[in-house]
Amino acid sequence: MRLSVIGCGYLGAVHAAAMASIGHDVVGIDVDKSKVASLTAGRAPFFEPGLQQILESGLASGRLTFTTDIAAAHGADVHFVGVGTPQVRDGYAADLTYVNAAIDALLPHLRPGDVVAGKSTVPVGTAAALAERVEPTGATLVWNPEFLREGWAVKDTIDPDRLVVGVPVDGGERAAQILREVYHTAVAKETPFLVTDLATAELVKVAANAFLATKISFINAMAEIAEVSGADVTQLADAIGHDVRIGRRFLGAGIGFGGGCLPKDIRAFSARAEELGRSESVAFLREVDAINLRRRDRAVQLVVEGLGGSVFKKNVTVLGAAFKPHSDDVRDSPALDVAVRLHGLGAWVTITDPAAIENARRLHPQLNYVEERDEAIRGADAIILVTEWDEYRRELDPSHAAELATGRVVVDGRNGLDAAAWRAAGWTYYGMGRP
Repeated sequence: MRLSVIGCGYLGAVHAAAMASIGHDVVGIDVDKSKVASLTAGRAPFFEPGLQQILESGLASGRLTFTTDIAAAHGADVHFVGVGTPQVRDGYAADLTYVNAAIDALLPHLRPGDVVAGKSTVPVGTAAALAERVEPTGATLVWNPEFLREGWAVKDTIDPDRLVVGVPVDGGERAAQILREVYHTAVAKETPFLVTDLATAELVKVAANAFLATKISFINAMAEIAEVSGADVTQLADAIGHDVRIGRRFLGAGIGFGGGCLPKDIRAFSARAEELGRSESVAFLREVDAINLRRRDRAVQLVVEGLGGSVFKKNVTVLGAAFKPHSDDVRDSPALDVAVRLHGLGAWVTITDPAAIENARRLHPQLNYVEERDEAIRGADAIILVTEWDEYRRELDPSHAAELATGRVVVDGRNGLDAAAWRAAGWTYYGMGRP
């Protein structure tokens, strides 16, 4: 099939390359000339495992092209809209500027029978409003939310754990069948293919993110109790995680979640619920957000305590800048937030990260960045693990680190280190919610 993908940011670029990799002819369209130039040259504009390979393959095959000209969408069978929906500057709501602009630009190029498939995360009710603008062209608007995990986005696009398509009352059956053809490889594997109404499809995405955020903040709330009671939150998580109704995943206490999705999505969900007169239904999400931010405070506090009550003119090495491993995304990164706070307290902060240094430097040039891990640790009075890359969590030997550092304070912001091994090597170890 011939597909267009409007918006070539994280979501759109991955989707375009992945769709080309399963045999479709795809044109990716974006207003950012530098981004389009990079993609056209075969250079992924961000770090995502596997993307570079399928990008190069798609370009070489001729099935994948990129352009700034929206007219290139003309003739496509399905138009995917995957532009950003950031948080508005003066509130919690989602900013739909880019979604509305994408639809406006696309309208003149739609033909009867075309399918417009929204993938952006939007407040419930958005799709119905957009459908009214699309319907006069004879095209059908559906909502096809994404469930990508950064670091696994290529796999999650090609081999998802479920596919959700929200369709209108009229014309929905045909549109759903076209989406089945688009995702033919996943459908052939009997991947669950759920056809819903438009509102449900919009809610699926934000509800999933709200649930995951709640689970993370729940275990971090338990960490707060563990810290004043002497309990060990990691053992607690193991114990309750054996309950099949709960499960162990997303019960890792630490400095909390970040990135470009969970924080802004739960805030936008709260804002939309308030607009609908049901703010009390998701009032708990405000506390989920508050707990998440408190854990960053706690991580900074542990570094201060470990260094005798002050970090002023102390060398602190921050292991990680990205909000999670296998990504260079620093949007709302807990790691960078902690680093900036320590810097504000007068510490000499050095950050290292396998992939995110340049993005972090653009955002916070006042900090010191070192690419090589051991060089970053050299001379440190304290180390804090904030992004659980294997280079730090599994491969960093505490005895080797002791030979490089000046001090012997390590704060495990992700509870990913072997506490016994670090203590045996002479370190004073501080975990999150651990004795």
